This record gives sequence, C-alpha cells and structure tokens, in this order.
Amino acid sequence: MTETPDRPPSERASAGQPAAGRSGAGGGRPGDQSGDWHRRVWKLAGPIMLANLTTPLLGAVDTAVVGHLPDPRFIGGVAVGSLIFSFLFWGFGFLRMGTTGFTAQAFGAGDTAELRAALLRPLALAAVFGLLIILLQAPVRIFALWAVDASAAVSGETAVYFDVRVWSAPATLANFTVLGWLLGVQRARTALVLQIVLNGINIVLDLIFVLGFGWGVAGVAWATLIAEVSAALLGATIVLHSLGRLPGGQVFGGQDLTRLMDRGRLLALFKVNADIFLRTIMLLLAFGVFTSQGAGLGDLTLAGNAVLLQFQTIISHGLDGLAHAAEILVGGAYGAKNRRTFRQAVLVCGLWSLGAALLLSLFFIVAGQAIIALFTDIAAVRQFAEDYLWWIILSPLVSVWSFLLDGVFIGATRTAAMRNAMVLSLICFLAAAWLLVPAFGNHGLWLSFTLFMAARAVTMGLYYPALERSAAPVAR
Repeated sequence: MTETPDRPPSERASAGQPAAGRSGAGGGRPGDQSGDWHRRVWKLAGPIMLANLTTPLLGAVDTAVVGHLPDPRFIGGVAVGSLIFSFLFWGFGFLRMGTTGFTAQAFGAGDTAELRAALLRPLALAAVFGLLIILLQAPVRIFALWAVDASAAVSGETAVYFDVRVWSAPATLANFTVLGWLLGVQRARTALVLQIVLNGINIVLDLIFVLGFGWGVAGVAWATLIAEVSAALLGATIVLHSLGRLPGGQVFGGQDLTRLMDRGRLLALFKVNADIFLRTIMLLLAFGVFTSQGAGLGDLTLAGNAVLLQFQTIISHGLDGLAHAAEILVGGAYGAKNRRTFRQAVLVCGLWSLGAALLLSLFFIVAGQAIIALFTDIAAVRQFAEDYLWWIILSPLVSVWSFLLDGVFIGATRTAAMRNAMVLSLICFLAAAWLLVPAFGNHGLWLSFTLFMAARAVTMGLYYPALERSAAPVAR
C-alpha cells in the first residue's frame, strides 16, 4: 500500500514535500487551484465510500443467513439485537468524529506530540466506556428489551444475541477511535482495508457459524464479536507502528505523557465529545419521533416509511464519504491556520457533494421503484412507498448541505455550534410535525423531516462565517 506517510506536513517538508500550512492539508503547490484539489478530495472520499458500502452488505448477509432458519423469530432476534447495538454504539460516535477533528488539526499543524495524544486520549475513553457497557450489561439489556417491546419469542433470541455481542464493546469503541485517527492523518485507504477486514471476517464467520455449525442467532453474534476484536488488534498494530515512525521513535515518552494529561486539552476533548454526544442524541430523537408519528398513522404507513428510510440510509452512505473528506481537509487547514486552504477545501468538497446529490436524485428517479421492490414484495406497501418516493428524490438535494457542514464543523472541532444548530433544528422539526401531520398526514410528516434537514444546514450556515474567520493566524 503506497499511502502518504504518517509524518505531519511540517515534517515531510524537510523531505521535499510542502507543508500543509503553506499549501493545504497534505500536499500540492502553494495556492494550488487546479485539479489536484479534486484528486485530493477523491483520494480521501473514494475509499470511505467503498468502506461504507460494506456495511449494508453485512446487514444483508446477517439477515440472509438467519432467513434460512425455520422460524421468523430468528430474523426478528437479529434485527432487534442489531438495532439495540446500533443505538448503543452510535451514542459513542463522538470517539470517531472528535478523534478525526483533533488529529487532522495536529496533522496540519505538524504537532507530532499531539498526534500521539490525539489517539491515546480517546483510546483510554473507549476502554473505560467499553468496560462500563460490559459491567452494566444486565440493566442495559433489561431496559432495551422493555423499550423495544417485541414478542416473547423474539425477545428471547434478542437476549441470546445481546449476551454474546455485548463483550465486543471495548473493541468496537476502539475501532471507532482508530478509524478516526487514520482518517485524521489522511490514511483513508488503510481505513478502507480495516473496514473490509472487519466486515469480511464477519460475513465469512456468519456463513460458517450459522449455516455450517447451526449456531443460529448466537452464531451471528459470535461472528460480530470475533470480527470486531480481530479488527481492533489489526488496527492497534497499524497505529502503534505509525506512532513509532513519528519523530522521537517511541509511542510513550516523557513529553508525550505530559501532553497526554494536559488539563486544557483533556477539557477540550471532553467538551467536544459531550457536544457531539448531545447532538447525536437529538438526531436519534428526531428519527424516533418520525417513526412514532408514522406508527400513529397506521401499520401501512409505518411499513412504507421504513422502506423509504432505507433510501435515506443509502443517501447518508453516499454523501458521508465527501463529508469525511471535508473533515480531514478542513481539519488540516484549520490546524495550519490557513484560511485560503480552508475555503478551497470547503468549496471543492461542496461542489462534489452537490454533484453526488444530483446523481443520487437521478438514480432514485430511474431506479426508485425497482429498489422498493427489492425491499418488499407486499403490494400495498410497495404502492404506498412509490406514492411518497418523490420526497426521497428531493432528499439528497436538501440533506447534502447538512452532511457537508457536519464535516466542516467536526474537522474544525467547533462542535458547540453543531450542538446548538441541532437544538434549533429539532425544535423546528417538532413544531412542523405538530402542525403539519394532523393537517396533511404522512405528507406532512415527510415535509417536517425535509424541513428538519434544511434547518440543520441553515442553522450551521449561520455559524459558518465566524468559523471561517477563525481559520487564520492570530494577529500579533
């Protein structure tokens, strides 16, 4: 793998490569406005998009292997168990996002001591949170099964799945951190390899444990546990090797330990992580309200909206790669205090994001009905989803800006603005749903959701000018 060395730009400059502070996050000529910027964006975004594609593939395999078992409770057990861990682990997504922002800034600034600390601090948090999840697994399981309120048969299989997979918590959270650090040092292809290894092992073990050994739902959970631990061990090996290559040649030195425990930087880490956590909880609340409102309109509406939300998942996977590229490039430019590079990163990522959104909308116009047919063969649900498909066709063009700005603000670690913007957007969504759903039914619900995504972009956009002004050296 011939990827950019892990040394920060200021260190690479001595080897004949320009520093990020002069040309941008990771190379190019000073003030380069050419197609090299586009190459740089896709060098980062391409591998991330490919990595994202492996996640829905894994979900499809999980469903398919238990779908060959003789009772539908097995599918329900895996589905509910996966949902529980998605919500549980998604709440700790700040370990990935915050790590990318701090790492990208240290990389852009050429601060090798902070590059080490930017990995080790969140890794320590990942270990603590992972162990807490294991210690509190009994009350967490009881609450989760109560909240889902599935049938006794499905709840029994979900408990089997939970009792195995919960032991993967430290490895899963460590993988979040390692992924964030690799993206921050612009090693997107290495991150892709880790995701392929993780999901590849999971898929192979799914087939062996469930179809070969007949372990049922427990087999799916064991496959995930082993895959997460394997990826964590591989990721640890890679990052320890990378840290050893940084100037100083050691992972733990006296100065590194001093930096690691720096009170100001620890407080900044906790503040950023708390902001992202609160923002994520509010986002989950919005989707929960959307699902609840749909359920209140009837089972057909609930089922049809569930199909259409799969399209929103496709949108997020499609646009996240460019949002991650914005995180990395903006973070590097922000750390280097280079406003010109900051603007260029936002502009190029924005242009490609708009292009990707247009392609997604066109794709849904052409293939939307066929995709709906893949998700369900129930005629009433298919017809219902087709009637509301045009909201999904519109969604990429509205959602793209909130995805992009999320990446910009995470890269600059301006998470308080993200948190505040999400508060305002959630209020907008709840008010819109309260007014529009009684009047227009499910169309009112989808209009409320569209306004929510637009409000996220508008509110973050109001904070953007101040963010851009701060991406410049402080006058002395």
